[in-house]
Amino acid sequence: MPATPPGGPRHLARDADRERLVGVLREHYALGALDLDELNRRVGVVLAAEYAEDAALAVADLPQIIGPPAGGPGSVRRARKRGHAHAAKPGPGWVPTDELSRDPTTRVVMRVWVDPSTQPETRWYVPESDE
Repeated sequence: MPATPPGGPRHLARDADRERLVGVLREHYALGALDLDELNRRVGVVLAAEYAEDAALAVADLPQIIGPPAGGPGSVRRARKRGHAHAAKPGPGWVPTDELSRDPTTRVVMRVWVDPSTQPETRWYVPESDE
């Protein structure tokens, strides 16, 4: 179903439109509002859309993000469904992953660490050092 009324103007989706919308979706994923499957599904909608209005449907049901957006103007916010633990430094036995995330509130780059002693493994976000 088109996002605009029948006969209304439709705009071809540009790469910049898609990048902005994917950034919005990544912010929601980073906040824990979307799981990986839902993120992938919505990114697929954005990338497959011929028109900007159709691509925008992927974020239409998500509320606005409060604070500085990592994805640029037009980012949105949704309350966290699940939290991730934050720590100033890695704990004993934690294993670093290749995953980096930008804290949407502070804009600090965080490295994701996992604690293999917990089941399921607890994910920890630790500020990435400049060392």
